[in-house]
Formats: sequence, structure tokens, C-alpha cells
Amino acid sequence: MAGPGHPGQRRPPLWQSHIDMYRKIPMDLMEGTRRGSLLSYLSLVLMIVLFIWETKAYFTTKLVTDLALDYKPSNYKNNIRLNFNITMTDLSCDYAVIDVVSVLGTDQNVTAHVTKWNIDNKGVRKGYKGRNRNQKDITLFDVDIKETLEELHEDGEDAITFTPITIEEYKKNYDYVFVDFFASWCSHCKDLAPTWEALAEVMTEASITIVEDQQEEDAANAKEKDQQHHNYSDEDFQHAVSVNIPVIIAKVDCVDHKFLCNQEEEIRAYPTLRLFIDGKTLPGGSDYKGHRTVMEMVDWLKHMEEQHKSAMLTVGDEGEPIRTLHTAHETAKEYMGVDLEEYKRKNDKKNNNRLYNEWKESDHPGCQLSGHLLLDRVPGNFHILARSKHHDLSPHLTNVSHMVNSLSIGYPGIARAGAMSLPENVQSKLSPMDGNTYTTNNLHESYHHYLKVITTISPGVNLYQIIPSTQLSYYKADMVPEAKFVYDLSPISVTYRKESRRWYEYVTSLFAIIGGVFTMVGMIESSIHAAVSKQSKRRSAMSRGGGGGGAGMGGGRY
Repeated sequence: MAGPGHPGQRRPPLWQSHIDMYRKIPMDLMEGTRRGSLLSYLSLVLMIVLFIWETKAYFTTKLVTDLALDYKPSNYKNNIRLNFNITMTDLSCDYAVIDVVSVLGTDQNVTAHVTKWNIDNKGVRKGYKGRNRNQKDITLFDVDIKETLEELHEDGEDAITFTPITIEEYKKNYDYVFVDFFASWCSHCKDLAPTWEALAEVMTEASITIVEDQQEEDAANAKEKDQQHHNYSDEDFQHAVSVNIPVIIAKVDCVDHKFLCNQEEEIRAYPTLRLFIDGKTLPGGSDYKGHRTVMEMVDWLKHMEEQHKSAMLTVGDEGEPIRTLHTAHETAKEYMGVDLEEYKRKNDKKNNNRLYNEWKESDHPGCQLSGHLLLDRVPGNFHILARSKHHDLSPHLTNVSHMVNSLSIGYPGIARAGAMSLPENVQSKLSPMDGNTYTTNNLHESYHHYLKVITTISPGVNLYQIIPSTQLSYYKADMVPEAKFVYDLSPISVTYRKESRRWYEYVTSLFAIIGGVFTMVGMIESSIHAAVSKQSKRRSAMSRGGGGGGAGMGGGRY
């Protein structure tokens, strides 16, 4: 039924008219203003700008950081991989070893996954030293020498004791001088002493044989020429023996002659067996590093003589150079009671496998160690130090200055891929020590590094941030310094993940922008309108009040 006054139209239900939030005002009752138009344009521009910013934020992902207790999933291993490339600037590869210590145990001289490279004095990598195998066992003394040192000295001391003055004299006067640089406190030196004295006796016996052969030859020549042969007196014979000795076997106590050993000869380990040829050490190395038996050392001396004499021929010397160590070699066989057939068989096999290289140890003072270690997930440390199974090292001459070329934790390939999703300031903490050099300028010093390891989880990859702290440590005079790296895993792990906004959050933000701008601008416009209206009313009231007062005054005059 049509309502009165509105024929043909139906009235809406009462409940529907009560909840109408969009009631309309007739256009005839609305008034437009220049101010309202200006604010409308301003609102439109503001909505467009906020819409663009919100849309850009919707399509941009943000990095979120979560902290949690670090735990090891059941499918993870019980250890972590530490990758390193460290250059020891003044430590020979022969002595450089790596030990790993943790609360679960100790591993000495870790050899798996570690390689060594010789470094020259300019820091340039020159020669591949090989895998870090266990140091080769050598015979430390001749077990066939049954006599004690005191018993060998009963008929006189054949190994000459050198002083800084006498060593120079012998080096000038003799072609070959073989010196044992030892320390009285060195256990290996004490074990070697009887063998060294026996080697000296072999050389003395060889010299006696040479002199006797010369006497027989001189006697035969004199008889042939019908001349009188000169007989040697005891003094002449002893002088001839001392002059014709093939190799001077000598020794220097480095405890008594520290300057000679430490500064002039740079002896760093005891015993050091060094051969001087024509008063000099050979560029290929003059230190004996083989088995410390009489026969092995005589073999080595014979080989060195052959090399030396051959070199003399190549520089223009005429005639076949006289070789005397073959006599010492035969004398040593008799002295030691060697089975000649067995010795020949072993010697042939050894020579087939022997390779003598031209190698200047002075050009290779350092060692570069690279590889990786599998460390327990518990606090511990690994350290690089000097150790030898065949020498007692001099603590105050051990220099463990080093350069960290690279140090990181985790599998390198996976770590590089996972690091791409991390912020730059986090990526730099994955290997913060790369390129750092730690040089000690004084004795009994070493740098210790303390590494706080923080597990960092990138999508699908476990990485490890390292926060290093370094301090210079001082050692007692009888302790060998070591470059130590102490590590400790943080109990808190950091997870980095990328997060994007939900579509409904974006839509809600757009509605908020539209409604919020419309409402705020409307409130501003209402406030301005109210202020202007109030000011207009005040001016109108003042205008009306001023006009009434003027009429009253005029009426009074009439």
C-alpha cells in the first residue's frame, strides 16, 4: 500500500531504517567551498602517495631475526667443521704440528685433512710439503753400540769439543767438519752421545788406515828407487792421522756457547747434526736428518763427498779428485761388523728410492698449513706449535708469529650459498680474522685467540658467526710458545628469515589509508570551518552593535 503523499512507493521496514549507516543529504542542502575543494585535492594526492608506498611495501620482503636456544637436531653430526689456512712465518714444516683439545679429550698432531706448504722468506709459497703425516720415525741412536760413553772415552776422546774460536779454525783447515750441536739437558743428545763418539772413532781408524797405506806406498817407492825410507815417529804419525782424517767429528755444547748456537748458527732443535764443507753449509741443506746410526751417517757423508767432488770437477778442476770417505766407509763396516751381502741389498734398495733435490732451506723459513678440523660441539681449542719426535726444541727460539689467511666454520660451498641471504654486516662475521697478521717481536711470546661461535640459521643452512678476541700471552723460559685458538659455542642461536605481508593486511591498509585520510582531512576542514564561522559571527555582531549606537546618538540631537 502506498503511503500518503508518496503514491506508488512503499515505506521501508522500521528495522531497516534504523541501521542505515549511509543516510543521504539532498544536494540542495549541501554547499561547496573553495577551501573544501582544495582540501579534497590534497586528500586525493595524499591517498595516491600512501597507496604507492603501501603497494611497494607489500611486494618487498623484510628480514626477521629470531633468537632461540641452540640445539642439535637428531640428524646433525656431533661435531662442527673448522676450515683454516694459516701461515707460520718462522716455523719449519718439519716441526709444525696441530693439537686439538676439548673437554671430551685431546688429539695430538692431527694429520687428517691437513696439508703443509713451504714458505720462502718473502711469504711466497714455494713447495708442497705433503700431507701432515705423522713425523717419520728414525733411529735415534745406534743400538749396536753397547759401550757407554765413559767406556768409549777410556782410550781417549775422539769427538772434538769445539768453542767459538776452534770451530772457525777447523772450518778453515779441513774440508769436512761434522758437528753435533747439543744441549746438556737434552735427552736425545744423551742417547746419541755414544753413537757420536763411535762415529769419531771410525773416522780416526779410517785416518790411521790412510796413513798406513801411505807409509806402505812410500816404502815401496823408496825401495824401487833404492832410497832410504823415512820412518814416522809417534808424534809424526799422530800428526799425519789428524791431517788425513776424512771428516772432523766434533760437538758444541749450546748451553755453554749460546751465542754461537743461537745467533751465529741459528740452532733451534737439539741435537742438530750439521756438516760444513769448505767452511760453509751447502745451499741444499747441510743438516743430517736420517737414522742416527754409524753406518747411515757414514753413507750420508760419503754421498755428500761425492756431490762435492763432482761439483769441483764441473768448475774446471783437472784430474780425478781424491775421495777419502770410501776408506771411512769400509772402516765403518769392519768397526760395526756389518754383514756385507745384507748391507749391499738394503743399500741398493735405499738408493733406488732416494731422490736428492736442490733445496735451500734458508729460502723456506715458514710453513703454510691448510685444511679442516672436525671439532666437538663443546668448548675447546686447537693450537699450532713446534714439536719433534727426534729433537728437543729450544723454547726461546720458537717463533709462532702467524698470519690467518682464512678461518671459518662450516662447509665452504654450502656456507657461501647460505651467506648470500644474510645482511652484509653478518656476512663479514662469518670469517672476521681473514688477512690478519700476528707478529711477536720478543722471545717467550705468542698470540692467543678466543672465538665465540654463534650458530646462525639461514633458510635450510646452518652457518656460524665468529666474534674474535685476541691477546698477547707470555710464557716461562722453559715452555715452548704456541699459537692457540680457543673456541666456545654460544647457547643462543640466531635465525634469519624473510617475511612478506599477507594479502588481507594489504587490503586492510588500503582501507585504512582511504578512511583515515578522509576522516582526518574532514576533521581539519570542520575545525577550520568552525573557526571561520565563529570569527564571521563575531564580526557580524560587532558590526550590528556599532550601527545601533550611532542611531541613538542622532535621536538625542533631534
